Amino acid sequence: MLNYFLLWFPMLILAIINGAARDLWYKKYTTELLAHQISTITLLLFLGTYIAFVIKKYPPQSETESLGIGLLWMVLTLGFEFGFGLYRGNTWPQLLDAYTITKGHLWVLIPIWLVLAPYLFFKLMKT
Repeated sequence: MLNYFLLWFPMLILAIINGAARDLWYKKYTTELLAHQISTITLLLFLGTYIAFVIKKYPPQSETESLGIGLLWMVLTLGFEFGFGLYRGNTWPQLLDAYTITKGHLWVLIPIWLVLAPYLFFKLMKT
């Protein structure tokens, strides 16, 4: 699992680049909410491409391991996001607001995708 732990760090870099693109490029042409929705969708695509590459290059040994990889990546992501957010002075309600899908916030799709994508790509590559 150490290699999958290390393979999480490029996802962090992808997320930072994706957020920077949002903030420096199209955010000024849209509403804040729309910019975050676009950013979430593009990050899902970037992560999907990267995860497919990882699973092909370093295939898990089983379905269970692929789910474990996804859980590891989700926990690392949430730990980083909430830890860094709290460090920056955000409150819990502010951090949790990004997960309120009823307000149009789509960020909850990221941790869901991180859990499911390794399993889905593992299954696709076995067929």
